Amino acid sequence: MKYSLLLLFVVMVTPSLQAQKKWGEISKGTYNIVKNPNGQTLGYSLSSGVKILTVDGLAFKDLNKNGKLDKFEDWRLPSLVRAKDLASKLTVEEIAGLMLYSAHQSIPARAGGYFAGTYNGKHFIKGETDPSDLTDQQKKFLQEDNLRHVLLTTVQSPEIVAQWNNKLQAFCENLGKGIPANNSSDPRHSTIARAEYDAASGGEISMWPGSLGMAATFDPALIERFGKIAAAEYRALGITTALSPQVDIATEPRWARFNGTFGESPLLSAAMAQAYCDGFQSNAWGLKSVNVMVKHWPGGGSGEAGRDAHFANGKYAVYPGNNFKEHMIPFLQGAFKLKGQTKMASAVMPYYSISWNQDTKNGENVGNSYNRYIITDLLRIKYKYDGVVCTDWGITKQHTVMDSIEGKPWGVEKLTEGERHYKALMAGVDQFGGNNDVKPVMEAYALGVKEHGEAKMRARMESSAVRLLQNIFRVGIFENPYLDIQETKAIVGKPEYMKAGYEAQLRSVVLLKNQGNVLPVTSKKTVYVPKRFVAASRNFFGMAIPASTDYPVSLDLVKKYFNVTENPDEADFAFVAITNPSATSGYDKKDLKNGGNGYFPISLQYGDYTATDAREISIAGGDPTETFNNRTYKNKTTKTANFTDAQMVIETKAKMKGKPVIVSVSTTNPMIFGEIEKAASVILLSFGVQDQAIFEILSGKSEPSARLPMQMPVDMKAVEKQAEDVPFDMECYKDTEGNRYDFGFGMNWKGVIKDSKTAQFRGK
Repeated sequence: MKYSLLLLFVVMVTPSLQAQKKWGEISKGTYNIVKNPNGQTLGYSLSSGVKILTVDGLAFKDLNKNGKLDKFEDWRLPSLVRAKDLASKLTVEEIAGLMLYSAHQSIPARAGGYFAGTYNGKHFIKGETDPSDLTDQQKKFLQEDNLRHVLLTTVQSPEIVAQWNNKLQAFCENLGKGIPANNSSDPRHSTIARAEYDAASGGEISMWPGSLGMAATFDPALIERFGKIAAAEYRALGITTALSPQVDIATEPRWARFNGTFGESPLLSAAMAQAYCDGFQSNAWGLKSVNVMVKHWPGGGSGEAGRDAHFANGKYAVYPGNNFKEHMIPFLQGAFKLKGQTKMASAVMPYYSISWNQDTKNGENVGNSYNRYIITDLLRIKYKYDGVVCTDWGITKQHTVMDSIEGKPWGVEKLTEGERHYKALMAGVDQFGGNNDVKPVMEAYALGVKEHGEAKMRARMESSAVRLLQNIFRVGIFENPYLDIQETKAIVGKPEYMKAGYEAQLRSVVLLKNQGNVLPVTSKKTVYVPKRFVAASRNFFGMAIPASTDYPVSLDLVKKYFNVTENPDEADFAFVAITNPSATSGYDKKDLKNGGNGYFPISLQYGDYTATDAREISIAGGDPTETFNNRTYKNKTTKTANFTDAQMVIETKAKMKGKPVIVSVSTTNPMIFGEIEKAASVILLSFGVQDQAIFEILSGKSEPSARLPMQMPVDMKAVEKQAEDVPFDMECYKDTEGNRYDFGFGMNWKGVIKDSKTAQFRGK
């Protein structure tokens, strides 16, 4: 009797459940799409073994394949509820994998050096290897190390990376609880200088001015529009986290990462940070959202003498102006105080720096990610930030050479790799950038169990897992991480987005000088463009750049606006394109052989510079590889690789015999204009734009409207005397027209731009 009743129940209920089914399913080849009415669209791989559950007539993915609907699989529930449920079900090894953030991945992988990888044991061979395949290394860290956060660098094409994403997500869906990969990227919307803009065509991805150029518009609405467009393109590439924006206030003009910031104004940086985050994360979490990882807490723009903390010689951020708190303004008033419903940036990255003598509780001088006062007491407790905290890349690796970019364990060099992970974990971080290997995280867990017990350490790990999982739930990829290749091709770099980026470039160019109203050149006059010599040098990462001599712009492009001649006597005006002085890193180990300490000045002028006004004794110093603490470079001389740029401007003025010389400077930092300004009739300053944008302004097709997001110092003495941590504290250069190149200065065709924006963003 019991069995017949059960059979009757099954017979009666099954048709009823089928009748309640409200969803439909579409095949996309390697994956299926399930559409819920007024609910989430699901995507699942045909090879993953995931089944669809029907509950209340709606479809849900059975990611852990247990035949029932768990809370974390129920898309109707809030992301926090789902994250807590899934975190409670994960093993410690799975949580440790979530805490990993991969080293840089190139699609396809390169054969050697950075971003290298193999395919079935062999390097990539064009024409033989499928560029969208997963590498051996990727399969290993996904399956064995449980890693789910992947950093993308170069990609062959939008189509290839979309195909790679689908293979990656199918691979992840087949493992464990089916947690999808949260792919990320550093900023990838920079320009190709010689690329020509065509309003009717698209591109690989829309091209926008650099962060300084965005700041130069003084228009937060523009950067919010950028954020929305960039987010759409990111999502079409399978990218759900942006490792940006960089909101450090650039109070130290010599800093190598100055160009990644929004300049030196805390208030302008805060406004731009807020707009950027609102744009990327969208007004409410969902399929249009991209998590932002704002950087670098608590501000990395005050490295002593401008040296950068990627290297041991630049590990110290100093505060001679006692201005530590002001560096947090872009976070507290910007990225953590959004106008949209997402409320705050979902992740934050501390910088490599040791914030010298700022730990007022424990007195520790260790890298920011290792400092409990900076991460827990300030960020978590005082400022109530509860998003993900991810270390900068490679902080737990070993450091052995002063000028090497490998390993940045500043202040904890004597700890083991496992001990470094443990110290950072207990300081309050959730994730380790640039680490594919779960072993040191498990070592950290073991150390914690030994000190605090298993229950407390499990709870500590689980709290990080909740934050990490919540960010993945918010952007909807637990439901559907798969990309329609045709949609990707249609969205990324579409004409509408290319146009918006190009218009932003036009608005980012600063007119500093227009003697005699030379601009605009509205008729098709004849221009002389001298070739530019660039001496051999090395880039930020120490890679060699060979010497070259070539036209600095495409003459074919110039000819669309003006007639071109190689004879200055035949020209109506000259156009000289240069870059700001190319400074050294501030360190040269060859100096050690001569009894020196290796430290040199970083120059912002073209000519040789001797640091007679530098500090006798550095504020901070010390490294396990050094036997001294004083990092002074007083009275040392440094040369600038592109000193010939200034010579070219002066020589061109002589050749033009009184006719106008228009100088276009592409800059990454403040610079000393006194060496070239008197020889120039016109000076245009840009921050990473297509050359065409410059010629649109020269020809009067676009009017300049930008202004300086930073000060331009009168000389290097002013640079040496300013405090690394204080904005607006330099004497500024005054040109022959009587204009001072201060924060907020810029010109249009009528003259100096005067409105309330400069005062608004300067404050005080």
